[in-house]
Amino acid sequence: MITHQLDPTDRRILSFLIKNARLPYLEIARECGISGAAIHQRVHKMEQMGIITGSRLLVKPQALGLNVCAFIGVSLSRANAYSQVIAALEQIPEIVECHFITGNHALMLKIYCKDNDHLMHVLIDTIQNIDGVERTETWISLEEALERQVSIDDTRAVRPKATSAKKDTRKKSSK
Repeated sequence: MITHQLDPTDRRILSFLIKNARLPYLEIARECGISGAAIHQRVHKMEQMGIITGSRLLVKPQALGLNVCAFIGVSLSRANAYSQVIAALEQIPEIVECHFITGNHALMLKIYCKDNDHLMHVLIDTIQNIDGVERTETWISLEEALERQVSIDDTRAVRPKATSAKKDTRKKSSK
């Protein structure tokens, strides 16, 4: 994976956008001391580099009646079932995240359901019926204690790497 070096202004712009993706570019420009056009160009550059992959509206699941958040570890019956299992999981609207993981399971799912009966239906009648799913293990979240984006330290300046070839200023001894 390519890691991009960002200057302090880019880091500051990202920090503002992570806190509020709807913040007008002109407001960010005032805070950064540069023009709105410069903010637009820098954001566009970061999108082109793949640093920014979009922005999205966050919806509180409980406001929609989805009161149960659960994590489901999925074990596959065979390694080559991965693609077909993922394709089937994509069709289940309750699943909001799916990660290929290490450990006792191949996949970790995050799902939202109305209640425990709904969760049981999704588990037994849907996920466990997918060809290639061997077994599942479920954890119910009692409370989401923390949710955030990656942290951008906008106060840290990116320093150029020191070169290892220093000029030798010692006097050479003559023989």
